Amino acid sequence: MALLNPQTLPHEFPRKFVPAKMDLGDWASVEPLFNELQNRKITSTADLEKWLKDLGELEDVLDEEGSIRYVRMTCKTDDPEIEKKFLEYLEHISEPSKPKSFALLKKYWDCPFRSSLSKEDYTLFNRSVENQLALYREENIPLETELEKLSQQYQKLSGSMTVHYDGREQTLQQMGRYLESTDRKVREEAWSLTAERRLKEKNTFEDLFDQMLKLRVQMAKNAGFDNYRDYMFRRKERFDYGPKDCEAFHESAEKTIRPLVIKIQQKRAKKMGLSRLKPWDMSVDPDGLPPLKPFEKTEKLVSGCGNILAKVDPKFGDIFKQMKELELLDLESRVGKAPGGYNTTLSETRLPFIFMNSVGLDHDVRTLLHESGHAMHGFISRTIPFSSYRHSPMEFCEVASMSMELMAHPFMGEFYTNPKEAARSAIRHLEDIIVLLPWIATVDAFQHWLYTHPNHTREERSACWLDLRKHLGGIEDWTGLEEIQSSLWHRQLHIFEVPFYYIEYGIAQLGALQVWKNFRKNQKEGVRLYKQGLAVGGSQTLPKIFESAGIHFDFSLKMIEPLMAEVESELGRLESL
Repeated sequence: MALLNPQTLPHEFPRKFVPAKMDLGDWASVEPLFNELQNRKITSTADLEKWLKDLGELEDVLDEEGSIRYVRMTCKTDDPEIEKKFLEYLEHISEPSKPKSFALLKKYWDCPFRSSLSKEDYTLFNRSVENQLALYREENIPLETELEKLSQQYQKLSGSMTVHYDGREQTLQQMGRYLESTDRKVREEAWSLTAERRLKEKNTFEDLFDQMLKLRVQMAKNAGFDNYRDYMFRRKERFDYGPKDCEAFHESAEKTIRPLVIKIQQKRAKKMGLSRLKPWDMSVDPDGLPPLKPFEKTEKLVSGCGNILAKVDPKFGDIFKQMKELELLDLESRVGKAPGGYNTTLSETRLPFIFMNSVGLDHDVRTLLHESGHAMHGFISRTIPFSSYRHSPMEFCEVASMSMELMAHPFMGEFYTNPKEAARSAIRHLEDIIVLLPWIATVDAFQHWLYTHPNHTREERSACWLDLRKHLGGIEDWTGLEEIQSSLWHRQLHIFEVPFYYIEYGIAQLGALQVWKNFRKNQKEGVRLYKQGLAVGGSQTLPKIFESAGIHFDFSLKMIEPLMAEVESELGRLESL
């Protein structure tokens, strides 16, 4: 895999302030640009708008440089030179730029011409700036850098874990394919090897989190907050909902969604002729059919998803084709590559990059479609002139990705010529959505507890996790595996790397199911509304963005119940095929 190289990418939005050729890893070159903006005289509204454009360009250029170094690091976590360059950027560019950026925001806030800017265009930006100024503490900057370093250690540790099975060394992601084997002994061996490998690093994961917890608690205290949860809700600019709304979602997940999870799992156990489902029985086809094999070579994954995207909407197919041509995809699992998958937008070129670990599973198809939804979002909002508005809140970003997975259902014939196999894929996806929602509630509720009880012990932490799974988990039997179950949260990178970024998936999944309903009713109109929502970027409030996409920003019991009924009805239809 060739390392991401920005020089090979088209630059459709040429720089007007930052020199075209400069070393973005050299603070001596970067600092004068901050100083010029700080010292520039602003004598009119037009001057202020030009100043904002230049500031946005500088932020985009630096953000892209950081993204490129992050992409390279996750693609090759075992390359010490790449790791060094990533860490150098954090220390020598990212950290010193933060007080400079704060000073520029303050200059903007104090500018007498700010009040003459269009209220319609700048209200949300002003709200964000006011919030950032209120939260900024210079003493938190080195703490943030330390947290990013600890996150990199988590990535490195997770990416380094392998097991020897089936005659060769394999990543933990590659071991996932054996969990779909119809041979229960193979499933148990693969699951146990993977779980035991993670368990060997239990203390390392716990040590990492303890260090992160201490730093985060200190950051919240520095900013004047009683706890890190409340601090993060403000920092994430959750102006349209709060902790009480999340707690209502946790309750709805237990009362409305978990019963459907149990019903699905009871049906699974009956089909499999098992009195008790074990953790390694949850991914295999319950009818004893062999695992779905949508592709063997990555080329097929790319071509199949490209065709599906084009069938959802021709514009999506064109965008994906361009990404392939520009080598903006790194999809195969390999030793030394960080786990998981993500889409990142390169802010200056305004192009997306997709990273994932494919091993030939049905899940891989959905992952690429999911990340492609993010990519389409970035492309469709890339022409918004004001850089701060090109990025939607995460609660809607995930609507973009999850909706794409659902809209792909009618076109899975690209991978499965047998309609029954395509139906199996759709059933698996819908069931995964149902099972995922209580898991999201678990992870979110766990984080609420962690940071409102910061002096907890490791034993109390494990007990909290197990109690949450008791209320929000399924019927799988963990007898004899309690230590593994209590450590399951170690695999959830969000808890380590991006705290409190997970409830967005739950909120967004409810939005995506609404997009899916619109799409099923009328594909053309459903896609039009979806694209209309993507085009808004972050220029409106969350409820307004959802409204632009033809859906409602609502994750109450009243919204959840009919959506669950819709999914259950579709599952019944698919199972009858």
